[in-house]
Amino acid sequence: MTILASILVAAFAGGALSTLAAAGTLALHASSISRLVSFAVGALLGAVFLELLPHALETGSAGRVMMTMLVGLLAFFLLEKLVLWRHAHGHEHHHADEEESEHDHAMHTDGGRSGLMILIGNAVHNFCDGVVIAASFLANPGLGVATTLAIVAHAVPQQVGDFAVLIHSGFTRVRAFAYNVTAGFATVLGALAGYYALADMQQMLSTALAIAAASLLYVAVADLIPSLHRRAEPMETAKQMLAILLGVAVIGFVHQLLEG
Repeated sequence: MTILASILVAAFAGGALSTLAAAGTLALHASSISRLVSFAVGALLGAVFLELLPHALETGSAGRVMMTMLVGLLAFFLLEKLVLWRHAHGHEHHHADEEESEHDHAMHTDGGRSGLMILIGNAVHNFCDGVVIAASFLANPGLGVATTLAIVAHAVPQQVGDFAVLIHSGFTRVRAFAYNVTAGFATVLGALAGYYALADMQQMLSTALAIAAASLLYVAVADLIPSLHRRAEPMETAKQMLAILLGVAVIGFVHQLLEG
């Protein structure tokens, strides 16, 4: 299988197939979803510190890689702030006009706006995941497989949450599922963009891998770990830690299997 074919298969798995997998987990108990999130944290951290960063440091200077990661983390912080600000701005504008509308119409309008923000954010995130997958496979096929596993691991619980928000926003289950699958194909577009942008620019791979590491690290630390802090009981914390370690172990096992 060629590198491009591998990238496209991995991107499809990371986008559309993760949405299908998420649909199958919607009936799971909340505690099971928490295990999925914990596992995703471990997989993401494993991909960053066992795969992406070591490969980036092999192909580029440590100073440049670390500076790129720092800039990347700050850029993802600002990007998320922009999305949150846009959502909050629309929410406030809606309430300013609420007295002139029927209550049920107002709820539908606000819900639709929330659902639209979720879909836009999901598509952008998936596109970035596709670029990450392409950069990883171009650096090393084993790295590409491990990175794809980490992306799928965090995409499934994310898709479950997005699906729930869309339903709450007034979407039917069929429509919400169809839109989520469509947004998932942005991963394939990102993979194609990443491949054609980086295939002939090997000197840029270390920078691309550092940005990819920053992306996955930000998702783990800023988006997923805070949700785990909602349950602080010692037993729940122990279960979360075991699931996180399992996620790290899976990435480590894949690394040994493919490169050992």
